[in-house]
Amino acid sequence: MNKSDLEKLVEIRLLEAETLLKSGNFQGAYYLVGYSLECALKACIAKQVNQYDFPNKQLANQSHTHNLTELLGVAGLKQKLSEKEKEDTDFGINWAVAKDWSESSRYECNIEETRARDLINAVTEINSGILAWLKTYW
Repeated sequence: MNKSDLEKLVEIRLLEAETLLKSGNFQGAYYLVGYSLECALKACIAKQVNQYDFPNKQLANQSHTHNLTELLGVAGLKQKLSEKEKEDTDFGINWAVAKDWSESSRYECNIEETRARDLINAVTEINSGILAWLKTYW
């Protein structure tokens, strides 16, 4: 898996999530849009790795998580997130929605439309969305 593959997966999972949302499959939509965000964070991490460098074991081990807040730290973006939240309150609200996603949501049977739509909007909003912000760092 390389940075380019992760970037492609961001778009693929996002399209899948939007398709599922439109068809009333809110659980799958929620689950997949979270994976889109996870792939975006991992693309930011992959940017830190130079071709032909011997892999940093600690970075590699820390990257093998689904926890978005932990991945944000591994990507070195915690300070940047704080700065962005201070300058853009809508972004702060979007991060508050997004950070609670977990891969364990795949086992939730009762994710409502509102919850799925809120996460998709938090990730994709043009001006204050999490994905637009992350793309500036990958």
